[in-house]
Amino acid sequence: MRRSRTRTRGFTLVEVMVALVIVAVALPALVFTYLQQVDNAAYLRDKWLAGQVIENKWAEVRLLAAERGFVLDGKQSGAYQLADRSWYWTLSKEKTEIDLFFRYEMQIFPNEDRQMPMATRVFFLREASR
Repeated sequence: MRRSRTRTRGFTLVEVMVALVIVAVALPALVFTYLQQVDNAAYLRDKWLAGQVIENKWAEVRLLAAERGFVLDGKQSGAYQLADRSWYWTLSKEKTEIDLFFRYEMQIFPNEDRQMPMATRVFFLREASR
């Protein structure tokens, strides 16, 4: 009785090396994509929060205008607390061609250096005469 050589089934070393190269190339790309998604989510959250700060501060400006009949002239700035974080804002007031009608520009900054605004809005408001 002759024994025939049977080949054991499995992967060759070359096949294993090719598979490892494919995994080594794909895995960092997947990790990079995941980290990019996390950064984008944080940016969108901050952008949304900055919009909420603008809406809250603008409500304060309108209430101040209703109470006093006017809002302080020139440029104002300050800090606002929202979501356990400080947001820094500037509000500038300019006259328009229409009497008693003013243009307000509000900017929200994520940090105190006020270099790049996270959100900017322009509002118009009619004020009562002083």
